[in-house]
Amino acid sequence: MRQLLTYDFMESMRVTNQWMGSTARAMCSYPQLGLAANPVFNLMAAWGEVTERSFARMVAKPDWGIYSIPGDDGRDHIVSVETVVPRPFGDLIRFQVSGRAPTGRKVLLVAPMSGHYATLLRSTVLSLLPDCDVYITDWHNARDIPVSAGKFDVEDYTLYLVDFLKEMGPDTHVIAVCQPAPLALAATAYLAEEDPKAQPRTLTLIGGPIDPDAAATDVTDFGNRVTMGQLEQHVIQRVGFKYAGAGRLVYPGLQQLTSFMAMNAEKHAKAFTDQILRVAKGEAGDHDKHNKFYDEYLAVMDMTAEFYLTTVERIFKGLEIAQNRFVVDGKQVDIGKITTVAVKTVEGGKDDISAPGQCVAALDLCTGLPPEKKANYLEPNAGHYGIFAGKSWRNNIRPLVLDFIDANCDVPKAPVKDTATAAE
Repeated sequence: MRQLLTYDFMESMRVTNQWMGSTARAMCSYPQLGLAANPVFNLMAAWGEVTERSFARMVAKPDWGIYSIPGDDGRDHIVSVETVVPRPFGDLIRFQVSGRAPTGRKVLLVAPMSGHYATLLRSTVLSLLPDCDVYITDWHNARDIPVSAGKFDVEDYTLYLVDFLKEMGPDTHVIAVCQPAPLALAATAYLAEEDPKAQPRTLTLIGGPIDPDAAATDVTDFGNRVTMGQLEQHVIQRVGFKYAGAGRLVYPGLQQLTSFMAMNAEKHAKAFTDQILRVAKGEAGDHDKHNKFYDEYLAVMDMTAEFYLTTVERIFKGLEIAQNRFVVDGKQVDIGKITTVAVKTVEGGKDDISAPGQCVAALDLCTGLPPEKKANYLEPNAGHYGIFAGKSWRNNIRPLVLDFIDANCDVPKAPVKDTATAAE
C-alpha cells in the first residue's frame, strides 16, 4: 500500500502542476488585463503555457509523425506503421513504404528501454528510411501492462530480440542504440548456437555499455556506489490505481525523468526560462526547437522493476556480458560463438553516458570473428545523443554504417541517398 500511495502521489503532483499551469495561462490571458501596462501578466501566462504543456507531455506517448518520404520517381511515398509481431511488453513494428522498390537493406533498430519511448529514435528512422526497409522494437509502458502478463527482465528482453530476428529472417542488419547493445550482442550469440540460420548479417552497436568498467561515467559510478537493496527501497514503486498495470512493480517514468533532469539541471532550467520569455514576447511556436525536443524528452515510460534491477545487477555490477558469463533461459551464452556476423561499434568522444571504451569492448569478446568482420568508429566531438541523431549521425556515422551493411551483404541494393544536408 505504501508503494501504491507513493506512485499515486507522484502522479497527483504532476496533475497539480499541470492544473496550476493551465490556471495561470487562462487567468492571465483575459483581454481586460491588456489595459494594465505590466508585463507580469504576460510572463505569468507564458509560464502557465510552458508549465501546462510540459507536465501534460509526461504521460503522453509521442506519435511517430512519419507520413511520407520522397522517392527517386519524383513523388512522395506514403509511410504506414505496421505491427509485425505483437507482444505484451513490446512489439516489432515496420515502417512500410508504399510503392517503393526493394532497397536490399532490411534493418532492425533496437530501441532502448531506458525511460523514453522508441520514438526517441524518430530522426534515426527518418534518416534510414530512404535507403532501408526499417523495423524497430516498440517497447510498451509497464504501467499499462496487467500483472497477469507476468515478468519482463533482461533475459526476457533478449528472448524478445531472438524471436524478432527469427521473424525477420537471415538477411537482417541490426542497429542497437545505447542500453540494448549488450543484449543485442547476447541475442546474436544465442542464435549462433540455437538457430544459426536466423542470425543477422551485421550487428552495429552504438554507444552501448558492453563493458561499463572500461571507462567510468556518472552512470557507472552510481551503479557501483548504490546497493541493490537501496535501489529496491528508493526507486521501485507499485503502479497506482489509475492504470491497467495497477500493482505491478516498476521504476516509474516520472522518477526517471527527475534523474535525467538533475544530470543537467542548469541547462534545462535555462532552456525553460528562455522558452517562457519567448512565449511572453510572442516569438515561440507550437513546433519550435524547444517544443520539438522537450515534447519527446519529457514523455517518459515506466520500466518493469525486474528489468531495471537485473540490468543494474547483471550488466553493470556483475559484468556478465563484459566477462562473457551471461545466461539466458538457463543456457550459457558464448559470444565467441559468433563467427559469421560482422560487428561494428560506434562511440562518441564526448559521450558521458557510455564513454569511449565501453562499447568497443564487444570486439574483444567476439573471439570467433576474423579481423575483417570487425570494425570500430569513434566520432570525436559527439555526445551520447549525437551518435544516433543530429549532424554527427547524418553526416559521418550513418554513411559509414550503410557502407558496413553493404560490404557484408550480397543482396542487390539501391544506391545510398545523400541526406547530409537534411534539416535538423
